[in-house]
Amino acid sequence: MLNPLRPATLALAAALALTGCGADVTSQADGKDRTSEADRHYPVTVENCGERKTYDKAPQRVVTNDTGITEIMFALGLEDHMAGYVMPDDKGDMTSVPWKDGYKKTKWLSKERINKELVLDARADLVFAGWNYGFNEGEGFTPAELERVGIDSYLLSESCRNGQGKARGVMPPLEALYTDLRNLGKIFDVEDRADTLITSFRKEVADARAKAAEGTDRLRVFLYDDGKDKPLTSGAYAGPHDIITKAGGDHIMKDLKDSWTTVGWETVVDRDPEVIVINNYGDTGADEKRRFLKSYKPLAGVSAIKNDRIVVLDYVDLVESPRNPAAISSLAEDLRKFAR
Repeated sequence: MLNPLRPATLALAAALALTGCGADVTSQADGKDRTSEADRHYPVTVENCGERKTYDKAPQRVVTNDTGITEIMFALGLEDHMAGYVMPDDKGDMTSVPWKDGYKKTKWLSKERINKELVLDARADLVFAGWNYGFNEGEGFTPAELERVGIDSYLLSESCRNGQGKARGVMPPLEALYTDLRNLGKIFDVEDRADTLITSFRKEVADARAKAAEGTDRLRVFLYDDGKDKPLTSGAYAGPHDIITKAGGDHIMKDLKDSWTTVGWETVVDRDPEVIVINNYGDTGADEKRRFLKSYKPLAGVSAIKNDRIVVLDYVDLVESPRNPAAISSLAEDLRKFAR
C-alpha cells in the first residue's frame, strides 16, 4: 500500500506550491499584459492518439471521467478550467496526494457512467476521457458523437487504440502519463507546471529503481484486477507494466500488446508468479479478491499463493494517473521485503 508523506511527494507538493497550483501567479505590477501573452501562446497543436489537434484557446468547461484522468487535471492546477468530474465513490488512499483539494473545488457531476446528456447539461467544451475510460461505441458515447454536438475531446494516452481491432496502447505507460501532462500543459498554457511534475515524477521513479532489490533475480509478478472465470489483468501498455518493472519486478504478462485485457488461468499457473498485486476497487474489494485467490484450487501450487505474497494497490495507483510514481516506490519496498 502507499506510504503517507513520501519525501518525493512532499517535494512535489512544495514545487507545485511555488508554481501556484492553478493560481495566476503573475502580478499586475510586473507590467505584463496577460491577455496579449495568452494571444501569443495560441493557437497550439498537439498530437493525441495519432491525431493532430489544434486549440485556439484554453478550454474553460472540461468534464473528466474517472479518478486518474481527473487527478491529472488537478495535479496541473486546472480546477478553474473544469465544469466537473464523473467517477464512483472510491478515490483510494488520499493521505499523500498533494492535489486532493481539487476535489473540494470541483463539482462531482455523477457517480454513474458518463454520457452525452450529462456533458451537455454541464455545458462542457471538452471531455477528457479514453477508450473504455468513458468512451464506448456500444453506448454511443464517442469523440465523433461529441464533435457532432460541438464538444471537443482529449483521449487518455493509455487508452489509445493501436490498430489491432480494439486493442489499446501505443507507448510505454509512464510515457503516456508524461505525454498527457506535456500536451495538457501546452493546451492550457501551464507548461512550466507540467515540466515541474514530469521532472519530479522522473526523479521519484529513478530513486525507486535505484533502491530496487539488487543481487537477486527479479520476482515474477502478476496483476490481478478481477474476474473468476478469466482474470482481467494488465498487458505491456497499462500502468501496472511500468509500475511492476520499474519497482524491480518481472511482469509476467509483458508480452501482451494491449493495456487491460483478459487471459486464461492456465497461463497464470504456467508462468508461476511469485507475487500477486491486487487492484483494489469497486464492489469486489481487495479482501474478497484475496480470499478468492487463496481458495481457488488451480492456483494452490502457485508460488505467490503458497508463500502468501499478495500486495494491494488502489485502482487509481494502477491506471494512468499522477499517483503512478508513488505506486512504483510502494511496490519496490514490498518487492525488496519479499526478496530478502
